[in-house]
Amino acid sequence: MRRDVRILLVGDDGVGKSTLITSLIKEQFIPNIQHVVPEVTIPPEVTPENVTTHIVDSSARPENAAQLELEIRKANVICIVYAVDDHATFERIPLYWLPYIKSLGVNIPIVLVGNKIDIRGEDVTNELLEEEILPIMTEFKEVETCVECSAKQSLNISEVFYFAQKAVLHPTAPLYDSREHVMKPECAAALERIFKLCDSDKDGALNDDELNEFQRKCFNAPLQQQELEGVKDVVQESDPEGLNDRGLTLSGFLFLHTLFIQKGRLETTWTVLRKFGYGDDLSLRDEFLCPPLDVPTADGVVELSSAGHAFFTDLFRKHDVDQDGALSPAELDDLFATSPGNPWVNPGAAAGTNGSAPTPAASPSSSSTLGPVVGPAALAATTAGFLDAALTNASGALTLQGFLSQWAMTTLLDYKTTLAYLAYLGYDGDTRQALKVLRRRRAGGSASTSGAAAAASAVVGGARRGTRSAFLCYVFGAAGAGKTALLRRFVDKPVADHYTQTTRPLAVVNAVEVKGSEVYLVLQEFGSKYESEVLTNRKRLEQCDVALFVYDSSDVNSFAYVAQQIKQLDSSIPCVIVATKSDLDLVQQRYEVPPDVFCRQLELDKPIHISVKDNIMADVYNVVSAVAMNPVSAIPKGKSRRPERSPLGRYLAITAAVGATAAVGFAVWRMYKSGELLKRF
Repeated sequence: MRRDVRILLVGDDGVGKSTLITSLIKEQFIPNIQHVVPEVTIPPEVTPENVTTHIVDSSARPENAAQLELEIRKANVICIVYAVDDHATFERIPLYWLPYIKSLGVNIPIVLVGNKIDIRGEDVTNELLEEEILPIMTEFKEVETCVECSAKQSLNISEVFYFAQKAVLHPTAPLYDSREHVMKPECAAALERIFKLCDSDKDGALNDDELNEFQRKCFNAPLQQQELEGVKDVVQESDPEGLNDRGLTLSGFLFLHTLFIQKGRLETTWTVLRKFGYGDDLSLRDEFLCPPLDVPTADGVVELSSAGHAFFTDLFRKHDVDQDGALSPAELDDLFATSPGNPWVNPGAAAGTNGSAPTPAASPSSSSTLGPVVGPAALAATTAGFLDAALTNASGALTLQGFLSQWAMTTLLDYKTTLAYLAYLGYDGDTRQALKVLRRRRAGGSASTSGAAAAASAVVGGARRGTRSAFLCYVFGAAGAGKTALLRRFVDKPVADHYTQTTRPLAVVNAVEVKGSEVYLVLQEFGSKYESEVLTNRKRLEQCDVALFVYDSSDVNSFAYVAQQIKQLDSSIPCVIVATKSDLDLVQQRYEVPPDVFCRQLELDKPIHISVKDNIMADVYNVVSAVAMNPVSAIPKGKSRRPERSPLGRYLAITAAVGATAAVGFAVWRMYKSGELLKRF
C-alpha cells in the first residue's frame, strides 16, 4: 500500500478552500486568511491511515491557471469544494470542474465537499442531497463520495480529509460499479479465490474455525461467538443461499463484502485483498508472487525446504477428496483453481483469471533457441501429456510421490515458478521460507561443506543450512539410442516399440534412494537437434549436475556420436556412459578405440549395459544419482584419445615394443628350425 497521499482542493473563489485547511490545522476557524495557503504536510503518525498526507490549496483565478493545471496532474485525489449557500458553485461541478479535470487526462478519485452548512438552514434532508449528488456520481464514475462540512464551526473537517485519504488508499472504482450497483467481476473473482484458499476442508463453506482463521489472518483477532452469530444473521436475512449447515457459502461471503462496500467500509474489503497479495489494480503484486531471493549466479541451486515439502504434502491431502492416495484430473484442476492453471500443462502461463498476475519473468535468455537458461522453457518438457510423463497410479492419477517430485523438478529448473505458485496456492507466510538456497558441488571440491551430498549455503537471511536433495542430469546421445525410453522407464511408463524423434525438450523426475538417503533426480533430454547447442552453452551446462551419454550397443555408429559429444563437454561436468539395447546382438563400434578403452583413457567407469525393453536397468538411476552427489569420481581426466606420455613412459613403451618384436622373431626361428612352420603351411 502506498505511504503518502497528495490531496488537492479546487473550486470557485469564495467557497472556503483555504479556511478548510486552516480549520484542520488550527482546529479553529481563522477569518480573513490569505487567498491561497501554503502546502501542508501531515506526518503519518497523526493520520488514521498512517500515511504521510500533503494538502494543497489552489486558486481558480485565470492568472493561476498554469499552476492549477500542474497541481491537478500531481494530485492523488481532488476535493472539489462548493458552498452550500451558493447553488451556482454546485452547478459548476458537473458543468465545468469535472469536465475540465477529465480534459487534462487525469483519472483519479474525486470527493465533493459542501462547505458552509452552518448558514444553509435546516430544511435540507439527506434524501434531497442524494437526489442532487446521484446524477453526478452516475455520470462521473471518478466521484467517490460527497461530504458536507463547516469550516466556521469545525464540523466534519477531519472527515473531509479522511474520506479523501480513503478514496486513494481504498478506492471504490476497482471493487464496485456505482452505476449498476454491483460488485465488479474482477473483485468477485479475487474474493472467490480468497474464499477457496480459506476453505481448508474443501467442503464449499467456511465453518466457524475457518472464519476465525480468516479473521486472524486479515485483522489479527478472531471473532467472538456473538459476533459470528451476528454475521450469520445478517447473511441469513438477506441471502438465504449464503449459509448452509456447513457454514458461510461463497454467495454469503460475496454478499458481506458487497454490503461493506455499499456501507462505505471499503477499507475492510481492501484489507482482505491486500492480505492475500492484491494490489490496487486487483492483480497479485509482483513482490508477492516473486519476492527477491539471493541465489549465487555461478553455482546457486534452489530446492524445497522442509516447510515447502510439508506445504505441498498437506495441499495434496486436502485435495485428495476420495482419499485414494492420488489426484485425479478433476482433483488436480481443483487444486490449481486459485492459480493461473497447472504449471506443468501450461508452463510460464501468463495472467490467469482470478485477478492473478503474470508469472514472474525467468532468467535472462541466452542466444539459444531453447530459450532461457532456466525458466518456463525448461518446464516445457512436461507439456506434451503431463500425466504421461509423471508418476501416476494404475488409473493414471498423480500420486503423492509424483506430485512432490514435480515440485522438486520445478524448483530446481525454475524456482520463480515455485515461488509464484506457493503464493497462488495459499502458503501462509513468507514464501521464501518454503525454499532453500544451496551451492552446487563442483569438480574442484569448491562446495562449502564436505560429504557425499555436499553443498550447503545460507537459506533466507543466512539463517539455516542444509544438504542437497535434488539433482539435474542432462541426457545426450544419437537419435534412436533410446534416451526417451530411458526417461519413460524412470517414471514407470510404457515404452514404445518404434522410434519417434524427440522434437522438444522432455524431462522426468523421480525419487531415488542412494545409501539410505532419498534424493530427487531430474532427467532431461533435448533431442538430437539441440544437443550440440546445449553442449556448447556454458550457462546451460552450469545448471547440470551430471551428464548421461547414451549409445545403442547394436548400432555400429552410435558410440562414435557419443565420443564426439564428450570431447565437446566442459571438463568439469561428471559423465556416465550407458549402452542400451543389450537384449540385441552386440556389435563392434566403428570408433578409434572400443568404448571400454575410451572410458579407461578418460578414467571413467566403463559403459553400463542395460535393456529398457527387458527392464534390465543395472541400477543406472542410482549410479547417476550417486555421481551427481559425488561428482569428482566421474570427471573425464582428458579429452585426447591417447593421453600424452612422459619421456620415461615413452622409453618404457618403446623398450616393451622392441622386446615384444624380438620375442616374436625368436619364436618364429625356432619353429622354422624344427620344421613345424612348414607343416602349418
